[in-house]
Amino acid sequence: MVKIFVITYSTYNHINTVAESIVKGLEKAGVEVGRYQIAETLSEEILTKMHAPPKPDLPIIKASDLPEADGYLFGFPTRYGTAPAQVKTFFDSTGQLWASQALAGKPAGFFFSTASQHGGQEVTVFTSLPILAHHGIIYVPLGYSHPHLFDNSEVVGGSAWGAGTIANGDGSRQPSQKELEIAEAQGEQFAKVASKLAA
Repeated sequence: MVKIFVITYSTYNHINTVAESIVKGLEKAGVEVGRYQIAETLSEEILTKMHAPPKPDLPIIKASDLPEADGYLFGFPTRYGTAPAQVKTFFDSTGQLWASQALAGKPAGFFFSTASQHGGQEVTVFTSLPILAHHGIIYVPLGYSHPHLFDNSEVVGGSAWGAGTIANGDGSRQPSQKELEIAEAQGEQFAKVASKLAA
């Protein structure tokens, strides 16, 4: 059976909520899902001052785990239009896999969160693509495959680059039903692409 890893970093759990819908879509398409989180680099003291909630009870992903999967969906918030330092630290640990091209030909996609509508959802993915390119990983975008991506009647996160949510600067906004439906659709669509590549 095709195995997809859903790998997240989340400070305030918005990304983890979106990931639940991603997983739902993957499972609907009949693939096996491995759920992981990226290690935190901030101290408990700093996290407490940030009023960050406890981390979910998920295994910490290690670079050596990656070859076990047939594909990856990475979810993380933006930090000034790029991935958080925690995510970069994880990818910096994958040098041995890069040297052997152990992940070449496998598919990957992204989902994300920002504080505002114009907070860098698309550029966060764009600035992450060089990591995939160096590994030979195939980027699989969402495209405009879901009708909610055309909805201008309300604030809806996500784009052709992947599912997304908008959290507000204070983290008070939670993922909307429409955003979660887009995420589920991304999971299902990604599973179909990954299954074709693994055949």
